[in-house]
Amino acid sequence: MRRIAQIILIISLSLHYANAQSGFQNFITADGHRLMDGNQEFRFVSFNVPTLNYNEDVFDFDRMYPYSLPTEYEIRDVFETVKQVGGKVIRMYTIPVRLENESPDAPTYVEGPGKFVEESFKTMDLVLKLANEYNIRIIFSTLNNFRWMGGRPQYAAFRGKTPEEFYTDKQLIEDYKKTLKHVITRVNTITGVVYKDDKSILCWETGNELSSTPEWTAKISKYIKKLDMNHLVMDGFFAFDDVPVRKSSVEDPNVDIISSHHYELNAKDFNKHVQKNIAIVNGQKPYVIGEYGFVSTTAMEKCIDDVIASDVVGILIWGLRGHRSEGGFYWHSEPLGYGRYKAYHWPGFESGSQYDEKNLFSLMRESAAKISGEAPPKLEAPDKPELLPISHTSAISWKGSTGASGYNVYRSEKKNRRFKIIGHNISDAKNQYVPLFEDTTIELGKSYYYRIKAINQFGESKFSNTIGPINTSTHALIDNMNNYGKMFYSTEGVTLETENDRIFKEDMHRFKGDKKEEVVYYVPGNLKRIKIYSFCKEDIENLQLSFSKDNISYTEQNIKPESFNTGKGDYGYWIPILHDFEVNEKASYLKINFKSETQMSRIELYYDN
Repeated sequence: MRRIAQIILIISLSLHYANAQSGFQNFITADGHRLMDGNQEFRFVSFNVPTLNYNEDVFDFDRMYPYSLPTEYEIRDVFETVKQVGGKVIRMYTIPVRLENESPDAPTYVEGPGKFVEESFKTMDLVLKLANEYNIRIIFSTLNNFRWMGGRPQYAAFRGKTPEEFYTDKQLIEDYKKTLKHVITRVNTITGVVYKDDKSILCWETGNELSSTPEWTAKISKYIKKLDMNHLVMDGFFAFDDVPVRKSSVEDPNVDIISSHHYELNAKDFNKHVQKNIAIVNGQKPYVIGEYGFVSTTAMEKCIDDVIASDVVGILIWGLRGHRSEGGFYWHSEPLGYGRYKAYHWPGFESGSQYDEKNLFSLMRESAAKISGEAPPKLEAPDKPELLPISHTSAISWKGSTGASGYNVYRSEKKNRRFKIIGHNISDAKNQYVPLFEDTTIELGKSYYYRIKAINQFGESKFSNTIGPINTSTHALIDNMNNYGKMFYSTEGVTLETENDRIFKEDMHRFKGDKKEEVVYYVPGNLKRIKIYSFCKEDIENLQLSFSKDNISYTEQNIKPESFNTGKGDYGYWIPILHDFEVNEKASYLKINFKSETQMSRIELYYDN
């Protein structure tokens, strides 16, 4: 019986995978300067998704580390996004390696030489399973030259060596080979397919922007080919802007694809450098622009058109991030370009207007269709979203629908009665890592039920699930500092800040005050609880809070805040400091005095009648 059960399981897995693979009839192969999918030339305009297999931007205020493994919902959202834009390829960033001095609770993939985290690799299994389902190929980058997410410096540190030794030290090379072998020969726990036999993988990339020697590249490419003759190998050498691709890789029989990365602000420089690389490759191998971005939409269009008209196989724009399971999107500030570039969020929102997010997506759809000779994918009304549990009527969030431009929020006092709209076209990309909607029209003592619909220019979804009854004992004034409208008063030195968001956990709007500045808030009732989310350079009691019922006589409160200090990290983070206080006196006014340079990112004031 056990033997029969095993046979049935194998057949089941094989059928499951065959269904998932229905869109992939072939491995991608190289033919001169072309990539081929069977008898069809394979070209693409698509996106880098550095968080496809590993989130690095989990910036809830009280979170002590920013990493997580993406959920199935989050991975599906990314694949569906790329599909709707018309992309055929996603380039992932790396296989994460344990960072030194990081929380032991933070997930990773590689714990040490030859030590791998099975739970994390199950996430990668799911990524490949879904890649097959959505007919999207993966450029599988296996190593980072830099410390972000972990890579070359961490492999070296495991052995007490320097990053500079990584490409020449025999022990470090063998350690990296262990990771390659584990990945390439891994059996997917969902599909039963070995990675080296998985057709969703377009190629193995030796790494991201590697400062590798030609000898290392030759050795690693040969080793990958020894493990896997099915897939192509792409050189991940640091061919960046005016640093050209290497002739040695073009001549290496184990390197199949040449790539370069570009972030030139002047489009003429992009074309000049790409043409230089095309001359070096000389039609001998496929050539891919692995990363490009942080330029105007006009410049992007010109450069993509130049790529389409050339021998370049494809171009991947940096970078895309999707929805969070907890509501809203993942956010990531980028260091280059004319403006405050963020990771792109489909289908484009007002929060991305500075970098022309909506028009960029329109260009991407047109370009993806143009390079492939196919019509752009048909867009439709979004699928229904999922309303998340509601703790207070001021904290309503949902799992967003791919391609939705907004959401309508509905409320009823009875579960089976008519629901009335109370929020129209609410963006889930306006504020970062906080609840998405506040119901400001409640009556205390009543209970309410909520549901939502996702909308876009093609229509609206079906109703979401219903959440309720939600009892009401307090109103709430929520200020996310999008403007000055919700405060009662401030001294002139209090400014609205919209720069350097990364060091403030990606919060895009904050009030800044130096020592002795002051802000006053008013509510039309009695304050019951206050929560102030702030950032300070020092781990100190940075704010003095006072309460008043008449805005004349104030009583100072001795409130010890809670610090979520994790150090400056890679970006020079300011320290998150939370003031959370129950108010036990009659007061309608809150005065906040700055005791040190501070930026406040959110205030929640709960009050009754």
